[in-house]
Amino acid sequence: MRKKVLVLGGGNGLSTLLKGLKQFPMDITAVVSVSDDGTSTGKLRKEFHIPAVGDIRRVLLSLAETEPLFEQLWNYRFDQSSTLQGHTVGNLLLTAMIDINGNMSSGMESLGKVLNLKGTVLPFTEDNVTLVAQMNDENIIEGEENITKYNGKIKEIWYKEIPTVNPSVLEAIETADLIILSMGSLYTSIVPNLLSEEMKDAIQKSNAKIMYICNMMTQPGETDKYTVSNHIEICNKYLGKTVNVVLANNGAISNEIQEKYATLEQKDPVQIDEDELEKMNVECITNNYVSIEDNVLRHNVEKLALDIYTYLIK
Repeated sequence: MRKKVLVLGGGNGLSTLLKGLKQFPMDITAVVSVSDDGTSTGKLRKEFHIPAVGDIRRVLLSLAETEPLFEQLWNYRFDQSSTLQGHTVGNLLLTAMIDINGNMSSGMESLGKVLNLKGTVLPFTEDNVTLVAQMNDENIIEGEENITKYNGKIKEIWYKEIPTVNPSVLEAIETADLIILSMGSLYTSIVPNLLSEEMKDAIQKSNAKIMYICNMMTQPGETDKYTVSNHIEICNKYLGKTVNVVLANNGAISNEIQEKYATLEQKDPVQIDEDELEKMNVECITNNYVSIEDNVLRHNVEKLALDIYTYLIK
């Protein structure tokens, strides 16, 4: 019987990971945070009163079996001076499907059939939620876009509203063999999937192992100077349960790439502190996951997915 994997995340991190996982024989359910409120997604949220569609658009495509031309169409962003400026075709199609079906989950299911998905994609909640953060300077900032743009470090994060977790997400947790917290923005992509007592209770009752895919670089305002164990401490805080295993990069990142990220984005490589991980009783799987695409640092998704699958079946 194929193992069941539940992946929590959002943004580019989740969609990148899924491209690798879909190459292996496992049942994949991806749960996507829906608090993004920037650019096209933000406009559609305000106009149609729906959860964020941007991250879901990326995740649907990452699990799809489609022609390259369709991928280009799906991600096409209108840039002319018109009312469609800034919108992507995928966001508009997803919004239309939500309107036709009456809710996001049904709309995603309908699009999933068209895209021939190799897995299931679920929104964390159907509610139009607003992310709120308290910063280290004690200021309270509302909205994911405002939080990420704020020049300060996140201290605590929550939703302005109490979200109702998608029932299908809770069912998937109950039957999962492995729960994966994807790489990506820790506070604004991963943690938003954990901000619910319903979610905590379901994860605590689950027999699934919990795996965290650690970012290769720190992120300003979210994980400045964080080691691998620091990332896990935050995961544990919001999980209410301990991460069992972490995958972390031990591959060399060139000085050129490090200098680029430090100068342009104030990011540094995440250090693996094995002694602290051992004290936390967290298994650490390391590998050279470094991949450079168009001078951008990425995870090697084939290696990452193989290590996850190997852990899953051992």
